[in-house]
Order: sequence, then structure tokens, then C-alpha cells
Amino acid sequence: MVDVGEKTLTRREAVAAAFVELSPAVLKALPQNPKGNPLEVARFAGIQAAKQTSNLIPMCHQIALSFVDIQTKIVEGGVAIEATAATTAGTGVEMEAMVAASIAALTVYDMTKALDKGIRIREVGLIRKSGGKSGEYRRESP
Repeated sequence: MVDVGEKTLTRREAVAAAFVELSPAVLKALPQNPKGNPLEVARFAGIQAAKQTSNLIPMCHQIALSFVDIQTKIVEGGVAIEATAATTAGTGVEMEAMVAASIAALTVYDMTKALDKGIRIREVGLIRKSGGKSGEYRRESP
């Protein structure tokens, strides 16, 4: 792991996104599902995953998160997921936000796979981050 002991403790925030591509039939069935509401379960799964990031990513520091939020939205073609993570620490929370978005997307897949095996997860990526030595980052629109 990289030594972050000398870094200044600052508020750091990161926002990541993922997209779950669903067929019109699966979209029509949401949020009803035999396993429960996939969007609500995905929200809890993403929050839980963010807190476990250092256990999943080998060189990721264990940090105290001060905030995690997952937003899910049914849109044309699927479910858009946005994950926000924040901390006051000596290292960033990009990985926590990305893990949260990814696990939320996988949870939507898991809960809807009985309806369609052709579901795809795509466009997992960092949207923006703030704080720390590298400062602000905002992904440019394609």
C-alpha cells in the first residue's frame, strides 16, 4: 500500500455511476419482483459494499466513511445508478464510490436475472471527485 500518513486530512468526496441495461419487459416489471424491490435492495447493497472496499481491493486503504448514498433511477433502457462516498481522511474515496456503484448494479442483475438472462452492466466509472492533493476532477461528457 502507498503510505498516506503524511497527507493532509481533508474532506474528500467521489461520485461514481453504473448503468444496468434491461429489456422493456423487465423495466415494465420494476419495481415489483418476487425477491423484493431490486432498486431498494441495490441501495442497501451499494452502501454495504462501500464499507467493505478495503476487504475487496487488495491495495485499498481502510478508511472511515462519513457518508455513502446510492441513487437508482429507472430510465429509458435500464437503471441508472449513482453512488456517492465521502470521508475526512488522508486518501480519496473513488474506489468506495466505484465499488458501491458496481455492487448496486450487480444486485439489480441478481434480482432480475430470472426475468431475462441478457441483462448487461455497463458504463461503470468515476463521475467526479473533490478534495485531496489532486483537487477537483469531473469526467468530460462523451
